[in-house]
Amino acid sequence: MSDVLFSPTTLGSIKLSNRIAMGPMTRARTPNTVPNSSNATYYAQRASAGLIITEATQVSIQGTGTINTPGIYTPEQVAGWKAVTDAVHAAGGRIVCQIWHSGRVSHSCFQENGQAPVSSSAVRGDIRTFTPDGFQPTSQPRALDLEEIAGVVEQYRLGARNAIEAGFDGVEIHAANGYLIDQFLRDGVNQRDDEYGGSVANRCRFLLEVTDAVIAEIGAERTGVRLSPFSSTWDCHDSDPRTLYLHAVSELNSRNLAFLELVEEINESEVSKSTAEAPADFSTEDLLPLYKGQLILNGGYNKQRAQAALVNPQVAAISIARPYMCNPDLVERFANDAELAPMGDPALVYGGGDEGYIDFPSLEEVSA
Repeated sequence: MSDVLFSPTTLGSIKLSNRIAMGPMTRARTPNTVPNSSNATYYAQRASAGLIITEATQVSIQGTGTINTPGIYTPEQVAGWKAVTDAVHAAGGRIVCQIWHSGRVSHSCFQENGQAPVSSSAVRGDIRTFTPDGFQPTSQPRALDLEEIAGVVEQYRLGARNAIEAGFDGVEIHAANGYLIDQFLRDGVNQRDDEYGGSVANRCRFLLEVTDAVIAEIGAERTGVRLSPFSSTWDCHDSDPRTLYLHAVSELNSRNLAFLELVEEINESEVSKSTAEAPADFSTEDLLPLYKGQLILNGGYNKQRAQAALVNPQVAAISIARPYMCNPDLVERFANDAELAPMGDPALVYGGGDEGYIDFPSLEEVSA
């Protein structure tokens, strides 16, 4: 247990018992957007992770992108999440809320009065999402008016405040994977000709305004950001990701964040159509000199790769997602070099009830 993977660390004000983070995963197990007892059980079962990053949690009705995902904008949602954080803390864990606005990755059925989803620009992608009527093409988005943008920044600020009220140890701003902030960052979607479009600095403006608003509300020591510099998701592309992300990471470096999470690779799927985007010579190594704070790396890591990455003192933790679906005690399995349980029924990954969600036995139970 002397391995660095199992040693404690601190991200801002968040104390981790080990360097393994549970990565965010949408599981679509929250009908009516209010976290429930099954959600509390699910996260508490995984509390031995040094840090849990929740599934993407919308900051408003407008930010909703798919069915059965949780929110953080009503008192009922805050109360539901409070039961989750209480359960995780009682089990000795730490948990942050990933705050999220889906932008154009949405459908008018989720929007108030059936309105169009919003984005940086009225650019529709080759995107589908899960609706009450099945897997459907997303609706044509509209561009946010200039005077509306401050209101969307406010949605993130209030989401962060609500997260702290709900007992979270902090928040992670979801600025990756083709959602709203990414839609402002990337010129394949952002066609604006005002101060939020055009130059790299302008396209990064929304990200930085959201980050600064959240920091002002809850403190930099409880704020993290997630970026996906090396791939494109939900048909969200950029012509020069290297220049874009060198600037974005340099700017975030000055914010003294609790952590910056970098998604190094995204699992291919028919749902998100994730593809490699960055040039072959652009990688995490190019960003390390620009960021002096605590880094979390994500992207297909196993125990051996995680150990190797943590040799670099700039890397504070490794986030692992999919193995956590069926290995709630992943830390214990890694510590004991135990075999990991295989992925369960793919049909139970997204949506459904407790089966394939909270019914996986722990290593201790398997041994017994």
